[in-house]
Amino acid sequence: MTTHHREGFAPTDDGAEVSWTSHGEGPALLLLSGQGSTHRGWLHVVPTLAERHRVVLYDHRGVGRSTMGDRGRYTTRSFALDALAVLDAVGVERADVYGHSMGGRVAQWLAIDHPGRVDRLVLASTTGGDRLYAERDPAANRALASGDAGRMAPFFFTEPFRGSFPDVVDDFFARDSSISVRRAHFEASRGHDAWDDLQRIAAPTLVLHGADDPVTQAASARELAQRIPHAELQLIPGQLHCPHLESAAAQDLVEAFLHADTK
Repeated sequence: MTTHHREGFAPTDDGAEVSWTSHGEGPALLLLSGQGSTHRGWLHVVPTLAERHRVVLYDHRGVGRSTMGDRGRYTTRSFALDALAVLDAVGVERADVYGHSMGGRVAQWLAIDHPGRVDRLVLASTTGGDRLYAERDPAANRALASGDAGRMAPFFFTEPFRGSFPDVVDDFFARDSSISVRRAHFEASRGHDAWDDLQRIAAPTLVLHGADDPVTQAASARELAQRIPHAELQLIPGQLHCPHLESAAAQDLVEAFLHADTK
């Protein structure tokens, strides 16, 4: 994939071991996956990102090679402590942070509670919590509840992309966790509510969202950008829940944001 590959485990204060991997050299970029997803979901964009960053990926606790730890630690705010443990394990004091879906919820707490560890923040296809803008297409709810990748994929990727890049879709929907862990991740994501704390985010922030996302409403992205000081909002036309993987325009926007002159 790229040179300068490293991997290891990050110990947490409750005894969990979080599996991480990194690719490339340069300023650190921490990628946070969505609910119950493995780091494989990011692999499609890692080679490009690793040309200018040390890209750090990890599996959430209970997923992939990461162990479960304390079941009381399955909240998005606690997951942010796992992200800190990963940064400590790889020897990174500050990083750009890029979270998708539930990973974006975790990234919010990382930036709110630990501002000294976050340089720039990218929040993709995410929300401050289901308290606002939680309405969703019932068909999408049924597909998500099924856990079946074939049923879920049309809500995440457009048909042309699914036809051209089935391997990317397969990697994104790769699941390597028990049903109980997936349920715990679902509850953690559903319980997230950072709306009233978003004004505490000091990091420059890009809010990236598919304009036609049926999983998380675009209205939620608009609200995120309004509540986070000086946040930039980019709605990607024609995109669903995974513009960060599907859209070249979205990927260019992320790179431009991460390398803006004001950094």
